[in-house]
Amino acid sequence: MFLSSQKKYHFMGGLPRSGSTLLSSILNQNPRFDSGASSPVLSTMHVLTNHLVNDELYNAYPKPNQATQIVSSIINQWYSDTTAPVIFDKNRAWTARMDLILGYLNIENPKIICPVRDTDEILTSFISMIRRNPFQEGQTRINFIDEQLVKTNTPITDENRCLYMMEGSGGIIGESYNAIFEGLNQGHANCFYFVDYNDLINDPQQIMSGIYEFLEEEPYNHDYNRIINKHQEDDLNTYGLQDMHKVRTSLEKTSSDPKDVLPESILGKYKNREFWRPQQPNLIV
Repeated sequence: MFLSSQKKYHFMGGLPRSGSTLLSSILNQNPRFDSGASSPVLSTMHVLTNHLVNDELYNAYPKPNQATQIVSSIINQWYSDTTAPVIFDKNRAWTARMDLILGYLNIENPKIICPVRDTDEILTSFISMIRRNPFQEGQTRINFIDEQLVKTNTPITDENRCLYMMEGSGGIIGESYNAIFEGLNQGHANCFYFVDYNDLINDPQQIMSGIYEFLEEEPYNHDYNRIINKHQEDDLNTYGLQDMHKVRTSLEKTSSDPKDVLPESILGKYKNREFWRPQQPNLIV
């Protein structure tokens, strides 16, 4: 027995600092849509599934149909506070966990929007954000990147920050790349729609038209000069960064040039990773 709901679910994955909050804010102008903050739906489904598989009481008297119903109900319970008929659940790991969508949510043709961006620009965005959010007395924590460097006794430098973020295990950027590659290697490319941050900024109408066509949803006339994030997260206490999910009211690119921010040892180190561009080499391994 699988998920039965009047709500329709789409998903959002992709890379960090690539416009997922901005895109969600735009989508939320459509009264039929609700695209919220990153959610714990995927992790809760994963943890609960693993718990049942390894629980001796369950294994002594398994009830697989009931277990499936419990896991399948998580997403409906999480979004029981919204009346919007179309929900976008955001988690960068969705691209690697298509098994949860196909196995529990009974979505025949799942669709995951994947915001992406040049790697140097992502690193620049993170480093710039850390610099404008220095730790202040009274804060509950330092930013989550420096926090990890402290735990591993690694000197806090921009170079080490970048190297850590690009790690395939634990790094926020490296893990996001791996999640996308895993889904592509599993043969789910037709379920992913890549949205380049710069394309969204430069030609929002064309990009949004493409998104609606991919989603097979009725088009909506969006206002790109009245953008509001209605699902503001507690960034300071959660990530140690006050404005991690801040969006501007109108579309504009204000980020610094990577050449002015990144260390020379990092600048260009991760070039040619923009696999979503036809001219780039195939990096799916």
